Amino acid sequence: MDKRTRVWLARHGATEWSESGQHTSVTDLPLLAKGRDDAQRVGAALAGREFGLVLSSPRRRASETAEIAGFTPELDEDLVEWAYGPGEGLTSPQIREKIPGWRIWSHGAPQFERDGYDPGETEADVSARLSRVVERIRDSGPEDAIVFAHGHSLRAFTMVWLGLPIATAKHFPLETGTLSLLGYEKENPAVIRWNAEV
Repeated sequence: MDKRTRVWLARHGATEWSESGQHTSVTDLPLLAKGRDDAQRVGAALAGREFGLVLSSPRRRASETAEIAGFTPELDEDLVEWAYGPGEGLTSPQIREKIPGWRIWSHGAPQFERDGYDPGETEADVSARLSRVVERIRDSGPEDAIVFAHGHSLRAFTMVWLGLPIATAKHFPLETGTLSLLGYEKENPAVIRWNAEV
């Protein structure tokens, strides 16, 4: 049996903007009642499992999901959502009105002028900080780890885990309140479970 560390990924429960499709990074939204229910189901699905490392993005929606699920996470700034810069709070169709064909995976944070917003993050920025988390988890010992975070950051994290280009994450949708599991198939980093409803 492979004793290498596996990592469970829990995407936070539903928020107002996850339901409306608005890109949410730095805006610190609370969970909706539906999101709190999501978190309780995540906790029930993980009941009885032990984790050597419990990490969460410091954003409220992620840390609340962890706490409602029954965990006391260590907050890790490297797990925050991809910083969308001027795309914050906008939907993909709204961004595409300014940048035809825009996707986070091919363009990074949208680049246009919007008062009060910095340029956001590039793929390289996101990859660098999530690589630190992957390394930390792999160095943490043989016990499973769990990460509570966000849709785009968890998808990018998975590509770093697998050693694939971040843009490959466009093929890995991830819904709110779901669980995924990364581990190994023989010596190869692998997806064991993905986007599982609980």
